[in-house]
Amino acid sequence: MFVRQMHYLVALAREKHFGRAAEACHVTQPTLSAGIRKLEQELGVPIVVRGHRFLGFTAQGERVLGWARQIAADYESLRQEKAETGGQITGTLRVGAIPAATAAAPALLAPFRDRHPEVKVQMLTLSSAAIQRGLDEMELDAGITYLENEPLNRVRRLPLYREHYVFITRPDEPLARRRTLRWAEAAAQPLCLLTPDMQNRRIIDHVMAEAGIASQPAIETNSFMGVWAFVRRGPWHSIVPEASFRGLGDASDLVGVPLVEPVHVQPIGLVLSERDPLSPVAGALLKLAQSFGREHSIENIFK
Repeated sequence: MFVRQMHYLVALAREKHFGRAAEACHVTQPTLSAGIRKLEQELGVPIVVRGHRFLGFTAQGERVLGWARQIAADYESLRQEKAETGGQITGTLRVGAIPAATAAAPALLAPFRDRHPEVKVQMLTLSSAAIQRGLDEMELDAGITYLENEPLNRVRRLPLYREHYVFITRPDEPLARRRTLRWAEAAAQPLCLLTPDMQNRRIIDHVMAEAGIASQPAIETNSFMGVWAFVRRGPWHSIVPEASFRGLGDASDLVGVPLVEPVHVQPIGLVLSERDPLSPVAGALLKLAQSFGREHSIENIFK
């Protein structure tokens, strides 16, 4: 019962709703509420702020929640390790990937699934801040994110590839015939860029500022799907990571022109909690990524 109560708390923190938390735990709402009340009685502290709906955790409850996350994660790791002694890792690998890395991530996650067919792989598109939070709260096993530009805390990291940038336009545009394009030339075009809350956009703004160029997009969107749609519609163009553009495949009706002056690269890598030991699924992913680095060129794998 104790471990189940920990899962109730973690689900409630994630869902922020008693009914949805109960559904996630496959129990009724009265069962979940009773389990949390029993835990409060056992510990002698109020955990949840009482009201007609979920209002949050008390100060003592936040501390209990931290332990609950750790206990739930350790219990899941124990289950995975027990299954591993039978010859196969089982469970779910939860990976957060920044939008710029979603096209490249299958180069690592697909071979992982081939090696561990009993593991379910769940990849979520998240901001770099959400990946950090997911690792801290043990909601994620790993992340694929920027390794520089903005700080990462309490993580172990492994470089995977370097992000390059390209100018995206339509094939009938004069600039589509260029072999390279200067950042200043790209900035002079009507641009559609990601929104400023996304680290990719902040990196692009920083590159432009370092080159003495103003970043003044005509349109902003928080998804690459939006970028592709606006560029196809015209008259807008964009600046995106090369890996994201390659993710469109050979059938793409857009053209990517490498950006120079400056040639900017941004390291992207695998990040995992610095907790020890890692869960079996996280450890297996790290081992695979390390073997890629020894046996192959990471740059080629992620292109």
